[in-house]
Amino acid sequence: MTSTSAEGALDRVNSNSRPSDLRITDMRVAEITGAPFRSALLKIYTNQGIVGLGEVRDGASATYALMLKSRLLGENPCNIDKLFRRIKQFGGHGRQGGGVSAVEIALWDLAGKAYGVPIYQMLGGRFRDRVRCYADTDAEKPSGLETGKRLKERMELGFTFLKMDLGLMQIAHIPGAVVAPAGALEPFRHHAGSMLPRTLDERRQRNAIYDAQNVMHPFTGLHFSDKGLDLLEQYIAEVREVIGPEVPLAIDHVGHISLQDGIRLARRIEKYTPAWLEDVIPWQYAEQYRQLQQSTSVPICTGEDIYLKEGFEPLLKSSISVIHPDLLTTGGILETKKIGDAAQDHGVAMAIHMAESPIAAIAAAHVATATENFLALEYHSVEVDWWDDIQIGLPGPIVKDGFITLTDKPGLGIDDLNDEVLMQHLQPGATGIWQPTDQWDDDHSWDRTWS
Repeated sequence: MTSTSAEGALDRVNSNSRPSDLRITDMRVAEITGAPFRSALLKIYTNQGIVGLGEVRDGASATYALMLKSRLLGENPCNIDKLFRRIKQFGGHGRQGGGVSAVEIALWDLAGKAYGVPIYQMLGGRFRDRVRCYADTDAEKPSGLETGKRLKERMELGFTFLKMDLGLMQIAHIPGAVVAPAGALEPFRHHAGSMLPRTLDERRQRNAIYDAQNVMHPFTGLHFSDKGLDLLEQYIAEVREVIGPEVPLAIDHVGHISLQDGIRLARRIEKYTPAWLEDVIPWQYAEQYRQLQQSTSVPICTGEDIYLKEGFEPLLKSSISVIHPDLLTTGGILETKKIGDAAQDHGVAMAIHMAESPIAAIAAAHVATATENFLALEYHSVEVDWWDDIQIGLPGPIVKDGFITLTDKPGLGIDDLNDEVLMQHLQPGATGIWQPTDQWDDDHSWDRTWS
């Protein structure tokens, strides 16, 4: 070996890291909003100066991650699976999986940085050089033509896969479009998570809305009338008129309706060739998903709120067409890779849900790169002009022409986060970022789940 090549090899070695001696020393968070929703970003610190980055699921509390701190201090973060098995009992479906998932992602980032390799390589290497993103587009106006114009703008930015809302919220304001018990529609005109109560009465009001929105679809008594279905079909027809017939178009946010109404809607929109119809009913009803998929040619999709691979097994056996995990709920990177591989065994494609910061986006892109049956990764921040600036170290824009191209940098590939940007977007009530969390250092309970 020449001296030049030897120097080049040394340039690729992190001489500050001895992986076997790496230890976790601290955990801190930065709570921000608007990227596009509320997020809690995570840093896990070590005795060798290497810092791992993670993120709690959008809309979830940082507490879900901080409560795990005392169970991780002093441990080697490279023992990812061991630590995951220790903490996974503290996760759950939906946002409750956010803490375990945030920690797991940060552990992978640390291991990659310690050993000098990107995460996708540790997962088995690449199936693709670029990760296709689909542009999610909320329906700000109840107009198919206006939504079509917004989607067309996405296509002009290079996106080759799109998603839009189609359901209850597009027609709930129109007399005769929805059959509903008196007062049943009103709670769905607000979002409990966006309310900031100041008085006890306001808290009771928020809780009442939260309770109503927690009633599962089969029990709400809400149904689309024929008029409502006509309007929804007209809506998607107008969208297709603007964007054309060829670009994949997924459908989301159908609303709290019944299985039977989901079948009626799916049959109405088959001619517009949706890429998938998402979360028509709660994911827990695997048998109803079987009935739904067998009743329509539209691919049926769900999964963003499922924790751990075991939660997906009934759906994978139900003939569903697409699963849609979110890394920040599933349990993290390795669990999502396992979910994707299990789906492939059942002939099911995997799209990935992601409505968070560049940390979650890049973590998901590593899984997508290393998973063969991957379809598309959600991107929900087209209008957030400071989204790329959250991170330091990756060339921008992260999403370019509708794709993410990963580098071969170690770990996630992100060097650090931009504190100046984070401070400009703090959640209400947050007084700073990366503040001490010593109160969580000695939190302890006898966690064993058996005697």
